[in-house]
Amino acid sequence: MRTTLTLDRDVALAIERLRQRQGGSFKDIVNQALRAGLRQLAEPPQRRRRPVTRVVDLGACRVGSLDDVAEALAIAEGESFR
Repeated sequence: MRTTLTLDRDVALAIERLRQRQGGSFKDIVNQALRAGLRQLAEPPQRRRRPVTRVVDLGACRVGSLDDVAEALAIAEGESFR
């Protein structure tokens, strides 16, 4: 089947690079790319696995209240706040 197709510049450059590397014709590279893309589009989307977050015990809080930023910084820097 013969048809006219307008390619974006980046697509045309990618096809040309593949053609030079593989040594095939422009028509062959375009047909290979279309076949691969159509196969991928026809497949059902793969379900992504949900990431698992492990629970870690960090121990007791060393600061009485994290609401008091000055106290938290003083304790973290080893200073006596009171």
